[in-house]
Amino acid sequence: MPDDTDRFEAVYKTTYDQIIAYAGRRCDSPQDAADVVAETFTIVWRKIDELPPGAEARLWVYGVARNVLADHRRSALRHQARHRELDAEMADLYGDPADHNVELNAIAQVFRTLSDDDRELLSLVAWEGLDREEIATMLGLSRNAVRIRLYRARKRFSRALDEADVRFTPASAIVPAGRPL
Repeated sequence: MPDDTDRFEAVYKTTYDQIIAYAGRRCDSPQDAADVVAETFTIVWRKIDELPPGAEARLWVYGVARNVLADHRRSALRHQARHRELDAEMADLYGDPADHNVELNAIAQVFRTLSDDDRELLSLVAWEGLDREEIATMLGLSRNAVRIRLYRARKRFSRALDEADVRFTPASAIVPAGRPL
């Protein structure tokens, strides 16, 4: 009787092309399809004991891929909804959205040009209300490393806003009360 590794390799070899095509036809980008396929085969490996024998294995892998794809779509919808909520929160911070829409769009546009790490640090402070100690714990860094990275991220954001000629309200309007800048 084949061991788990042999069973996984066999099902992987016989279904990979089919699953990548399945995901590719249903995802918005090749990267999303690759993520779905990777997650599918990760689950197949974790649940190798549930893998049915013979031809049913292919259908079972399709079922796993279908569930992963559904989770991926739900996650994307949650992500889009959260972006809309954050946009609304940003608009609320600046008063009447009609008056500040151009400014908010410019700030959001500049914010999106920052590196993922800079955006994450700034978001953790401004939107999640975390302090340096909490961020250090979350990211597995020292408090001093977070302080330095946060300082640099703020400088890069400020410089990018200046370069884009964006003027905005005081920091107190975008950082929760009682939180250090």
